[in-house]
Amino acid sequence: MRRTLTLVGFAILAPFVAGCAVTANEATHASAPSNDLTDAAIERYIRTHPEVIVQSLQAMEAKREAEQRERQKVALATKQNELLHDPTSPVSGNPKGEIALVEFYDYRCGYCKKAASAVTELQKVDPRVRVVYKDFPILGEPSELAAKAALASQAQGKHQVFHEALLASHADMTKDEILKIAVAVGLDPKRLETDMANPKWQAVIDKNRALAQELGISGTPGFIVGTELVPGTLDLNGLKELIARAGWGK
Repeated sequence: MRRTLTLVGFAILAPFVAGCAVTANEATHASAPSNDLTDAAIERYIRTHPEVIVQSLQAMEAKREAEQRERQKVALATKQNELLHDPTSPVSGNPKGEIALVEFYDYRCGYCKKAASAVTELQKVDPRVRVVYKDFPILGEPSELAAKAALASQAQGKHQVFHEALLASHADMTKDEILKIAVAVGLDPKRLETDMANPKWQAVIDKNRALAQELGISGTPGFIVGTELVPGTLDLNGLKELIARAGWGK
């Protein structure tokens, strides 16, 4: 127990006492304190300066987060082709737009629903924007069913309107409800149901999941411009700021 306390104490106090360390030569000629005395000194210091524990933990967490952000930025840079040019990913806005906004989403995600109107509005106010959709169903089988339906709707040329209608709906994503929404936006429900059964949509979803894992995306929505990823919902101003930070300010 004493040995553990010594090691923990040194780990916590090291950042604060490094500037006071003696040289190796001095340490060689100095008499080493007993473990008991060292433990007692560390314990007294921690008791009288409990804030060093909090500060040390905060510093460790900040370092961990910084390292994670750096790894994520590298991953984003190396996965640009998969993010921007996957032919199985639906696209809206300006197909040749110079700004690509990539979104990972789930049709049952409340935060995705909240951000949906901002994504739609962004395409109206900024003709440079090309939106790339990454179906990332993480909320169970109904989410996966909705994703397959949305992907299959591309065959009828109505993905964007169907996508927006699915996000606007608060109904359970059963097959019946999905087909009702499809009819409301002008899709042929029988053809859609047949197209949904194509196994290639499961392959697309699996590929998106693997990509999300490589990028450290575990929730929805997730917005990407360039090598910056912002998790969580964004309003129109938030999306504009993300684009500006990526060097696309107007």
